[in-house]
Amino acid sequence: MTLLSWLSKGFLAMMDGTRRAILGGITLAAGALSVRTSSAAEADGHAAGYDVAPASKFASTIPRKVGDAVSFTTSLDKGSLKATSGGWARDVTARILPIATDIAGAHLYLNAGGVREMHWHTSDEWAYILAGRCQVTVVDPSGEMEVANYGPGDLWYFPKGHSHAIQTLGAEPCHAILAFNDGLYGEHGTFGLSDWASRLDPAMMAQVFGMPEDSIAGIPSGEVYIRQGALMPLDGPQSRATKVLSRSRTHRYPMLAAGPQTSSDGGSLAIASAEEYPMSAGMTGMLLRLQPGALHEPHWHPNANEWHYVSRGRTRVTLFAPDKRLSVAELSAGDCAYLPRGCGHTVQNIGKEECEVVGVLDSGSYQETSLSDWVQRVPAHLLANNLGLPDEAFAKLARKKSVIIAAA
Repeated sequence: MTLLSWLSKGFLAMMDGTRRAILGGITLAAGALSVRTSSAAEADGHAAGYDVAPASKFASTIPRKVGDAVSFTTSLDKGSLKATSGGWARDVTARILPIATDIAGAHLYLNAGGVREMHWHTSDEWAYILAGRCQVTVVDPSGEMEVANYGPGDLWYFPKGHSHAIQTLGAEPCHAILAFNDGLYGEHGTFGLSDWASRLDPAMMAQVFGMPEDSIAGIPSGEVYIRQGALMPLDGPQSRATKVLSRSRTHRYPMLAAGPQTSSDGGSLAIASAEEYPMSAGMTGMLLRLQPGALHEPHWHPNANEWHYVSRGRTRVTLFAPDKRLSVAELSAGDCAYLPRGCGHTVQNIGKEECEVVGVLDSGSYQETSLSDWVQRVPAHLLANNLGLPDEAFAKLARKKSVIIAAA
């Protein structure tokens, strides 16, 4: 083979390879173009920079969440009982009701003459007196003391570290619903005088009290908790020996006597936030009363969890729960419910008599957002779009906040 022939053959081979590469590139480019063209034609919701398109397949509504309903209620009055000589208490914590991560509740009962000993907590304590009368002694961390008498419908609030004691006044027992801003509150968070003193060396206690050591021998060998004592008359010298602090510093608030903030034919709602009750900076109390068939309209609290106790009657509570599950529970007197922050809920009286619900939120600021707020403010055409109804369906809606809605 001549040099010229060899060069000619090599050149032709090279040209053939180049031709195949070019054709292959054209084929790949055409394929890619075909894919892009097909994607755009299907309008499948792709988004590449500005190259976006609507979805060609869609659902008219999102399927509801399936699975077990959220458990958010339990019976406080069937909880474990801690009873000593002067009374008893029951509590519900997150160990019993796991959803209740931030608020624990309790029911405290004092016999006539019963005394809940001096103690303090690592959490704040809130209470509403259901019945009876008592005298409450509080000593704050600065050493200032308040002694005040309480009756039905009154609240007390003790910030953490404020030591306090409760003693029944008169011949009738006293009992109250309590709440703590710690879902795991329990005996681990209570420090009692007798429990502490019984563990310290007698010589040390004698030194602390400035008393002979033999006089210390009568200190109980353990926690007395609620101890039976002599009856304290309603009009006796001890009951009259009060020292009530100013409005901004008192631990007592007469919520029932102050009256409700909202009322209608369907019932009423009383609120005791830090605005009305300055000491209660960390929790807000509420008292809801509903006539048969009436309801506290659909609403939620954007800044706080709610814990409540049915003190009278029967209710149906609907919770738009975490993970978008809807849960419904019927409660009777003695039951309690926990409604997590931001979750929509309603409370309706399903009994034949007025019902009463005592509740608390773990914020000193009361905030409530409701469906009637939306109806009052949102344009009708937007509601029509959201709910799939004609605009005129909303033209005559009552544009005012309802809160408590009477039965139809």
